[in-house]
Amino acid sequence: MKQFTYERADSVDGAVRALSTRPDAKFIAGGTNLLDLMKLQIETPTHLVDVSRLPLAAIEPTADGGLRIGAMVRNAALAADMRVRKQYPVLSQALLSGASGQLRNRATTGGNLLQRTRCPYFYDTAMPCNKRQPGTGCAARGGVNRMHAVLGASEACIAVHPSDMAVAMRVLDARVETEGGPGGRRVIPIADFHRLPGDRPERDTVLEPGEFITAVALPPPPPGRQLYRKVRDRASYAFAIVSVAAIVDRAGNSGRMAVGGVAHKPWRTPEVDAAIAAGDWARTADTLLADARGQGYNDFKIPLLRRTVPSVLAEAAASA
Repeated sequence: MKQFTYERADSVDGAVRALSTRPDAKFIAGGTNLLDLMKLQIETPTHLVDVSRLPLAAIEPTADGGLRIGAMVRNAALAADMRVRKQYPVLSQALLSGASGQLRNRATTGGNLLQRTRCPYFYDTAMPCNKRQPGTGCAARGGVNRMHAVLGASEACIAVHPSDMAVAMRVLDARVETEGGPGGRRVIPIADFHRLPGDRPERDTVLEPGEFITAVALPPPPPGRQLYRKVRDRASYAFAIVSVAAIVDRAGNSGRMAVGGVAHKPWRTPEVDAAIAAGDWARTADTLLADARGQGYNDFKIPLLRRTVPSVLAEAAASA
């Protein structure tokens, strides 16, 4: 790990100012991803701004009946909150399926959204990776790409976003609140927050340099049964091969679904939601996978999703 300096921010404004004067600086909260990247010299900030003590760890009701989740709320605390468990169970289920108890006690809401891919070629500095070093190529294409994208990939990158929480947030239509960007405060729909790789895979999100997540706002809970299913190699401490966050309301003939482990961002489209509302689970899977493309080792993800999606939707509909 390269040497770095450290300071503890005492306010959001102070944290933003610290990064505005130090383009080589990074925010750090739980550090569950950043420290690993620093040890491998994939991330090499020369200055860290500790934001973990900022007063952003509250979960509060909003005027419209939703919840505002502070960026410093720990994953374990969010999953255990009774309001989340009752009104947004898909979020609680997703959080509890991620990482381990120790990591959930440290990881934060803001940090979870910002975690970087676990592509092994991104972590191997001896291999070319456009996400780590733009212009060098993508070793995963033609490599061992079992965990990689089948939707939304590009010639430059086939990595996937690793977050379970973000998939649940996507199906719930969360909004990400930030400060410190060129326009000051802004609210970003989570649908627009994470980027597809295109020809700029080094940019995971639309955040500008120095911009800081302060909270995530959830709208009022949607009607219907909420369900999160994660398909993985072992029962715990494993990233999703594929995951499905679904909400089905049979009484209202409505539904929505987001899928993880398949793209550079949580994947959700209006066409898939419309197919769910029609109650045709097989057509839903066909619609989701219309543009899916395997990369060799991960070809199996397509038939796996074709089986998993109808199963999750049928289970949700049966108990809605």
